[in-house]
Amino acid sequence: MRIGIVAGELSGDLLGAGLMRELRRIYPDAAFEGIGGERMLAEGMDSHYPLEALSVMGLLEVLRHLPRLLGIRRDLRRRFLADPPELFIGIDAPDFNLGLEQSLRDAGIPTVHYVSPTVWAWRQGRVRKIRRAIDLMLSIFPFEAEFFRRHEVPVTFVGHPLADEIPLHPDREAARSALDLPQLPALVAAVLPGSRMSEVSLLGPVFLDTVEWLCAQRPGVHFIVPCATSRIRTFLEQSLRERNTRLPVTLHDGRARECMSAANAVLVASGTATLETMLHQRPMVVAYKVSPITGWLAKRLVKVPFFAMPNLIAGERLVEEFAQEDATVANLGPAMLTLLDDQSQREELIGRFRDLHTLMRQDADRQAAEAVRRLLESRR
Repeated sequence: MRIGIVAGELSGDLLGAGLMRELRRIYPDAAFEGIGGERMLAEGMDSHYPLEALSVMGLLEVLRHLPRLLGIRRDLRRRFLADPPELFIGIDAPDFNLGLEQSLRDAGIPTVHYVSPTVWAWRQGRVRKIRRAIDLMLSIFPFEAEFFRRHEVPVTFVGHPLADEIPLHPDREAARSALDLPQLPALVAAVLPGSRMSEVSLLGPVFLDTVEWLCAQRPGVHFIVPCATSRIRTFLEQSLRERNTRLPVTLHDGRARECMSAANAVLVASGTATLETMLHQRPMVVAYKVSPITGWLAKRLVKVPFFAMPNLIAGERLVEEFAQEDATVANLGPAMLTLLDDQSQREELIGRFRDLHTLMRQDADRQAAEAVRRLLESRR
C-alpha cells in the first residue's frame, strides 16, 4: 500500500511520524512518500523534498518563495497523478496542501487533512474549499469538530498528541528540584514572552515591567524565564541590565515545560505555549501583541470571542487574556497578583484544566490511524 503524505513544518513532522507508525501497525506493508522531516524519515518515509522547503513563515517571505513552492506542488501533483497512491494525507500547511488535495481528490484519490486550518476563527468562507478538497478532516481540538459538522465537512476529533505526551499529573516537586527552586509553599511565577524574537521584542518589555510591579507588591516571589533561543536570552539579559532595580529573575536556556510545571502561575504569550501551560495545569494570564496594522486587521477579520487556547477549548473565559493596547502592566499585574494570592482560584483552574486535559487525551496517533482505516474501508 502506498500513501502520499506531506508535512509542512516541525509540528507536522511529529504528527506525521506518530500517524505513520500507527498506520503501519494496521497495514504492515504501507509505504509512505511525499515531504517529511527527520521523525518521518526515521519511520521509513521517502521524502521528495526536505521539510525546510515548505517551512516559510510570514506574508512577504511566502510571496518571495511562491514560485518555488508552486513548483514543488506541481511536481508532487504530477508524481501522484502519474502513479496514484491509495490515499493522500496533508498535515497542516493548508495553503499548500488544500490545493494539492483538491487535484488528487478530483482524480479519485481519497484525501485526508490532519490539523484544521483556523477557518473557525477567520475567513470562514474557506470551508467551502475544504469541503471540495477532502474526504476527511482530522481535528485536534473538540470545538473544531463541532464547527466542521455544522458545515457538513466529514470530521473526526482525534485529540492532541501533546495531551498524550504531557503527564496528567505533573510532578511539581521534581520540576522545582530540577530548576533549583524552593519547594512549596514558596511562590514561583513563570514568564514566557514567546518563542520568536518578533514576539519577545513586543511583549518582553511589558512582561518585565509586570515582574517589577509584582515584586513591589509581593516581595519574595521568584520569577523564572525560559529562553527559546540565545538571541532571546541576550535581549532579555540586556533588558534586565538596563533597569534600575535588580529583579529576582532567573533565565533558563529552554526548559519551558519544567518552568511551567514548577510555577504557581504563568504569564504567557498567546500561542502553543498556552496549550502546554493548560496541559501542565498551571493557572495563567495570557497576552497578545502584534504590529498595529496586523492588530487592526485581526480585530476586523477574527470571528471568535477569545484568543487564548484554554478559553477557546472551554468555550468560556477561564483565563484572563489581554491583547494589543490592553496588554499593559495595569492589566497584567493585578491579574497575575490575583492568581498568586488566591489559592482557591488556582485550585479551581487546575481542576478545570485537568478536565480539559482528559478530554484531549485520546491517544491521538491511534485515533487518527483508525479514522484513516475506516475511510479506506468505506471506499473499498
